[in-house]
Amino acid sequence: MRATLYGGPGDITVGERPDPRIENPTDAVVRVTLGCVCGSDLWYYRGVNPHALGPIGHEFIGVVEQVGADVTTVWPGDLVVAPFTFCDGTCANCVAGWTGNCVNGGSFGNHGIDGGQGEFVRVPYADATLVTVPGGGHSDAIMKSLLALSDVMCTGHHAASSAGVKPGDTVAVVGDGAVGLCAIIAAKRLGAERILALSRNPIRQTLAREFGATDIIAERGDEATKLVLDLTGGTGVDAALECVGTGQSMATAFGIARVGSVVGAVGVPHDSVVPIQTVIFRNVGLRGGVAPARRYIPELLGDVLAERINPGLVFDYETSLDDIDDAYTAMLDRRATKALVRISA
Repeated sequence: MRATLYGGPGDITVGERPDPRIENPTDAVVRVTLGCVCGSDLWYYRGVNPHALGPIGHEFIGVVEQVGADVTTVWPGDLVVAPFTFCDGTCANCVAGWTGNCVNGGSFGNHGIDGGQGEFVRVPYADATLVTVPGGGHSDAIMKSLLALSDVMCTGHHAASSAGVKPGDTVAVVGDGAVGLCAIIAAKRLGAERILALSRNPIRQTLAREFGATDIIAERGDEATKLVLDLTGGTGVDAALECVGTGQSMATAFGIARVGSVVGAVGVPHDSVVPIQTVIFRNVGLRGGVAPARRYIPELLGDVLAERINPGLVFDYETSLDDIDDAYTAMLDRRATKALVRISA
């Protein structure tokens, strides 16, 4: 099969990998229809974070081609959403709902596991991992939103859920990438009354408003903190959603969080520091981390199918597998918020 291969920083090519096959009775083989490039893939592409050489890509939807003898909940022909991590569904972490931290799990597209930026993927623990999409003949818009459920929509939801967003809240979202934009959707869905989106990008500002943002904050650093405090009467926001992972974004999130609130942090950390003085003396909490996407997908799926939410709008650039390197450079150059890769019909 043809698949995207990571050869080191700046080296993304399409090459051949062995066709996946059933190796364990709990496996399934999925033909990928849509994949995409994640912001975290860019950290590998830049050489900032390590990544094993070989397959890459952890977000995909597709059609089941084969199943192992012990698989009972997905069948050949099913359209499925794959969370970005696979899980066994039975370990202590999975039972507690933290499927992204499965003891026997892992992420797609790393350490030899097939990636979502390829034609086929062997999915371990198919019953516990894959979510079947009911119905058929879904529109292209819904298919894109289903793809968003594989990671960014669930990660944005995790930020909002971790921060305890509830009806009537004033929420700030730090970061206007795909995850930050999906966090706006999540905050709106959970009932936030006022949503402040921190964004300097006019295109993303427009999408943020479409998703439910009521205020746009173009400033950064201390200026952003001061403006948010001014807009909230000096008290800060009821929930701050940190969706970047840098030192500045973390400082901003804690700087604008009101006393007793929680920062929901899901950005991959890079030189970020938790201000313990704020945690202790202002009683500001911190939750978040790797999203348990497998737990969230069934909760969000109905809203996607009913078109109550449309996270697929974050895909503003499309390529084929042949042009996968362009998908990376488009995001790296900020010509794209998130690049979609059409792999098969």
